[in-house]
Amino acid sequence: MLMYLGLSIILTLSGMVVFALKRKHLLIMLLSLEFIVISLYFNMFIYLSQIDYDYFFLMFFLTMSVCEGSLGLAMLVLMVRTHGNDYILSFSSLW
Repeated sequence: MLMYLGLSIILTLSGMVVFALKRKHLLIMLLSLEFIVISLYFNMFIYLSQIDYDYFFLMFFLTMSVCEGSLGLAMLVLMVRTHGNDYILSFSSLW
């Protein structure tokens, strides 16, 4: 079980590193955020299985992560339609 906890920590940290280093394109940032969410889901699954708890909370977390992913994709489509690319620095409304 300790191996799974180490794996989930490595997955979360690698997602954060990719998010911090690859901040040029919005699509790569959204994919790294989804990777972080999946690794957090894995971490919560491990924790809840260790204490023999119900997995009902994980369904709420999974639902919210799907909503977050659809909002990110909608923002990406809007940005590509208005600006023609997904470069963060060309989207001057944020800065």
